[in-house]
Amino acid sequence: MEKDTPHNAPDAATVERVEQLRRELHRHNHRYYVLDDPEISDAAYDRLMQELLALEAAYPQLLTPDSPTARVGAPPLSSFDSAPHAIPMLSLDNAFEDGDILDFDQRVRRLLESQVPLLYTAEPKLDGIAVEIVYEGGRLVLATTRGDGIHGEVITDNVRTIRTVPLLLQPGADGSVPALLEVRGEVFMHRAGFRELNALRQGHGQPVFANPRNAAAGSLRQLDSRITASRPLDLFVYGVGRTEGLAAHSHWDLLRALKRLGFKVNPRIRPRIPIAEVLAFHRELEADRDRLPYEIDGLVVKVDDLALRERLGEKSRSPRWAIAYKFKAVQETTRLLDIEIQVGRTGVLTPVAILEPVKVGGVTVSRATLHNEDEIAQKDIRIGDRVFVERAGDVIPKVVKSVSSARTGRERIFRMPQACPVCGAGTLREQSEAGSYLEAATRCLNAACPAQLKERIRHFAAKGAFDIDGLGEKLVAQLVDEGLIGSSADLFALDRKSLAALERMGEKSADNLVQAIEKSRKIPFDRFLFALGIRYVGENVAAILTRHFASLDRLASATEPELTAVEGIGTTIARSLAVFFAQPENRDLLSRLMQRGVCIVYGAGAAPAALPLSGKRFVLTGSLAKMTRSEAKKKITALGGTVRATVSKSTDYLVAGENPGSKLTNARSLGVTVIGEAGLEKLIAGG
Repeated sequence: MEKDTPHNAPDAATVERVEQLRRELHRHNHRYYVLDDPEISDAAYDRLMQELLALEAAYPQLLTPDSPTARVGAPPLSSFDSAPHAIPMLSLDNAFEDGDILDFDQRVRRLLESQVPLLYTAEPKLDGIAVEIVYEGGRLVLATTRGDGIHGEVITDNVRTIRTVPLLLQPGADGSVPALLEVRGEVFMHRAGFRELNALRQGHGQPVFANPRNAAAGSLRQLDSRITASRPLDLFVYGVGRTEGLAAHSHWDLLRALKRLGFKVNPRIRPRIPIAEVLAFHRELEADRDRLPYEIDGLVVKVDDLALRERLGEKSRSPRWAIAYKFKAVQETTRLLDIEIQVGRTGVLTPVAILEPVKVGGVTVSRATLHNEDEIAQKDIRIGDRVFVERAGDVIPKVVKSVSSARTGRERIFRMPQACPVCGAGTLREQSEAGSYLEAATRCLNAACPAQLKERIRHFAAKGAFDIDGLGEKLVAQLVDEGLIGSSADLFALDRKSLAALERMGEKSADNLVQAIEKSRKIPFDRFLFALGIRYVGENVAAILTRHFASLDRLASATEPELTAVEGIGTTIARSLAVFFAQPENRDLLSRLMQRGVCIVYGAGAAPAALPLSGKRFVLTGSLAKMTRSEAKKKITALGGTVRATVSKSTDYLVAGENPGSKLTNARSLGVTVIGEAGLEKLIAGG
């Protein structure tokens, strides 16, 4: 393309016309896709869009990422980048009957030490893809998937193509928009759009999508955003991460504020209702489920008062102030052909049903979990039975019950093997913590069992752990079967020559794997802890523990009372940690990992209880002169403090920079201590 010169530079009138066209098209997009109240015809809209496209083609220097023409998509990416969520996108606990919701209400009131009935906002739980979209100064700058809740894939170009996603926020009556807004919502596909898409794919000889959720996921994760732009995606927002300049005291106020900014909010949301109305609304929605234009799989119930939410806080993986009330799963019947045994990384033998393939909720199911021997006996499920199958929570297939009236006499009763089906070692039936065998697990007693070893190594090398690229299931099995590795530590002794000698492993692949292993040697403490595969220690629990214990040695020597004193760590997790670090083979594994060059990257190096800002809650607002907000947050958290998004009575300090916005007003009304940047520097310095 010709370089810009004064001869092809746009004049002032052209620049103004481009800006005018963009404002008009943004306004008409909002009226058409969000408000469903267009002011002009499709033909008139197309004329405006064509004029803008022509001007941007003539003057490419005027192109901006927030132009309405960005809806058509951008050139393909080679892969997705990853970005952290400033505030984790936690998953929700599930409820499956009214009693679970009543228990949730009682639990919330007990934690709040309140007998006063609470108000909840109840939202249809869309069966789509959770995303976070970040706006700075009212402009869309980043969009990510939920991912693992801590990090998500960057899908900014794809999200820009969704017509109901504002590229620019709608200004308020005073012309202002939030300085920072991390909005969260669900990307989904309407049933009608899904049917049309599948019909089109079938006409072109392409495989069809199983259900709208899969179609939405596949469309949102296209490396070529022009493909995403051609798909009928939609968005409803349901919450926020960090915000600056967005004041709200209740969840319903927050949703209304988001609607004013240009977002779509589900019109079926029922705001500020008591728990009895929550139950009634669930029944109403479940009855309407198949008549809705989109798929839902339940109801999300949230404490409406944001200050109460702040008091309730979160557990390691889910908030205490919200719960998902799932609908009854879709069921089908099929034949149970056999029962196989899978051996997990902790040695648990899990029976798996092998089924005649059947479609359940739009997905073909041929395998389903049977959990344990007791459940099989309790439900009287036999090999050869006709069985009901459901996708529990519409996700995980499971066998619900057998149809005993359809038996022919040829069915066989299942018995858990007395020996591990993989290594032949003996098994032990463990007693549950409750003292009964109803939830008991049968375990392989051989810690060196190849099946356990393979699963442990796969976990060790997974993305949230050591993230060793190229070390997939088949290669792990091959390395174990060939005797090249007998533990996770042996990965760091692999060399190019021995790898290249493996079947289907060329020299280039061997080089790539050796480089990936070398690259993984240096690892943050929380990911190292997660990689060890300690029972009940997932990524969130690992993050909690590594914020409170400065080193692996300190954590390994911690007593159970010390562990349970950490918020979010219960007796089960504490006992599991104590047992793990007490076993000689685990201590030997840790020693060999260090000997083979694994380097753990630690944080500040002092336990939070010993840090000067331990337990202090901060909120940041406005612009700081000597450091960025991100730098300030890092300094606060390094000294044991926490940084929250909203001001509440539990906030210790509001740090107010220039142009502080409504958070300053909220802090003063709640009696929160307000300090400036100099005051923050004094606290950081220990004053």
